[in-house]
Amino acid sequence: MSPAHRPDPRQRPGDDRPPPEDARPPAGDTPPLPDDVVALLRGPNPCFVATVMPDGSPQTTETWVDTDGRHVVINTVEGFQKVRNLRRDPRVSVAVADVTRPSRYVAVRGRVVDITPEGASEHIESLARRYLGGPYPWFGGRDQVRLILRIAPTAVHRQG
Repeated sequence: MSPAHRPDPRQRPGDDRPPPEDARPPAGDTPPLPDDVVALLRGPNPCFVATVMPDGSPQTTETWVDTDGRHVVINTVEGFQKVRNLRRDPRVSVAVADVTRPSRYVAVRGRVVDITPEGASEHIESLARRYLGGPYPWFGGRDQVRLILRIAPTAVHRQG
């Protein structure tokens, strides 16, 4: 295994402590995303999010996606595995495919710079209108705590 793919030796499997300082998001402003990437992130396109499990293995889920023009924005639920993973290690990879042309996609690597419940319930309603054409059906029940994850890109790759 190359050093780039080896888990940080200071983090042990099952270790829920915050990642080392050098694994945390860099400070500073996030530059705007390219217009074509923003358009893809604001469409009703499938999104796959990969996070790092405590043992260093990948964990991938499909979700809805959005952007504020600078960050990739994901709406999720408190307690989900990806949230636990991202609180421990903010590194993340997101892949979004164009629903009308699946060979066109964007892959974004980055770090979660914010996890907040503020505005998350309203945001999921907005995403539901985009993806489902109507109100959010609250699949897991209305007592869920919705969260918004903001991802600052460190690399953006486009295909097609």
